[in-house]
Amino acid sequence: MRWALVKVALAVTTMVVLAFAVPLGLVIRELARDRAFSGAEREAAAVAPALSITTDRDQLERVVASAGSDAGMAVHLPAGDGQDAIELGRQRAADQDIAAVRKLGRASTTGVTGGSTLLQPVALSTGEIAVVEVYVPESEVTNGVGTAWAVLAAVGAALILGSVAVADRLGVRMVRPAKRLVEGARELGEGKLGARVPEEGPTELRLAAVAFNSMADQVVQLLANERELAADLSHRLRTPLTVLRLNTASLGEGPAADQTRTAVEQLEREVDTIIRTAREAKPQTAAAGPGAGCDAAEVVRERMAFWSALAEDEGRKWRVAGAERPVRIPVAGADLAAALDALLGNVFRHTPEGTAFAVDLHNGEDAVIVLVSDAGPGIPDPEAAMARGRGSGSDGSTGLGLDIVRRLAESTGGDVRIGSSVLGGTEVRIWIQLDGRTPAGRGHRGAVRRRRPGRLAAAYHRSRSH
Repeated sequence: MRWALVKVALAVTTMVVLAFAVPLGLVIRELARDRAFSGAEREAAAVAPALSITTDRDQLERVVASAGSDAGMAVHLPAGDGQDAIELGRQRAADQDIAAVRKLGRASTTGVTGGSTLLQPVALSTGEIAVVEVYVPESEVTNGVGTAWAVLAAVGAALILGSVAVADRLGVRMVRPAKRLVEGARELGEGKLGARVPEEGPTELRLAAVAFNSMADQVVQLLANERELAADLSHRLRTPLTVLRLNTASLGEGPAADQTRTAVEQLEREVDTIIRTAREAKPQTAAAGPGAGCDAAEVVRERMAFWSALAEDEGRKWRVAGAERPVRIPVAGADLAAALDALLGNVFRHTPEGTAFAVDLHNGEDAVIVLVSDAGPGIPDPEAAMARGRGSGSDGSTGLGLDIVRRLAESTGGDVRIGSSVLGGTEVRIWIQLDGRTPAGRGHRGAVRRRRPGRLAAAYHRSRSH
């Protein structure tokens, strides 16, 4: 828009300058020509009184010399009364031009080598017509024209540059609010619900900013209502959970009873976490700071301690690698635990008893990779598995679990990939970005995203090859 305004101003101003400068330049040239011939007429008029009094050659020579124009003036007297024709000065005009002026009795100009001549008829006392020839060189005709044209060109260029500068400033006033509107829309699309646009600039853009801010406020209000609804719905689960917890007291002792009580307690904690998170959620206005997040190694150890009891009952071999030292990630511990529970729950739900599984944690400078792999039959269609709500309940199906995992990874700018594991089954790789980059575009849900492999990915592939 800015450059379009500059181009329009440049074109319009150039046309206006040409429309005025070209005719004015022609007028200046004509004025210079008129000035030169007016001077020639004055010189011829200075000799006319002497010609009306005398035709003596010596006297006429003195008159022409006193006029100071003897080099550019010639006097042509016709023959008469027994007197020969007299020619004073250098003749430049053709004889026929002189004869035509003497016959018509009107002044005229004619072109000669190096300029023009003014032929002025003068009546003598004898009734004959003499002709005064005044030479006007081309330099006098064009004297000052070049300077005037240069001044006109400079003024025109200054007007064009001034109009371009003004158009550029006006363009900046229009483009800056538009850029702010674009940045606000991008931030809102990235989930920064506190993004707002200054309501300034031209009327149209100011109205657009007002509409954008109103829309952002409505989005925040809708999300707040949605969180409250989620909290209310979760709160309704407390009554049946309380009944379940009371019923577990009558189960007696034994591994199955203990596992049931543990599961009910875990479910109560998850419901409390959902209610608390939904009601305490704030609009995201910036990326998570260095102190935010959790220790991924601690979360992995905690969830594996929970799932290991069920694994022992089903005769599954399992292992954990890379969780010996703290690994900080910009993800809440509850979110990572929910993602791990979703993946491990898929392993227990969709693979036969006795199927081995593993959780590996790879820590790098710019990213952390969490691998959940198993020795089951695998997932025949990874693309369909990434789609929300498309799980069918059969072996290899995932349902909402992988969508939870995907949203967790994409919130950091990472991604999720599904492939074949070294155990022979499915491997789900969660890439968690650490450098705080903006998440990539969220075009198609469930798309398997391609990322340039970094040093961590290269080290991971080397470790797998061994």
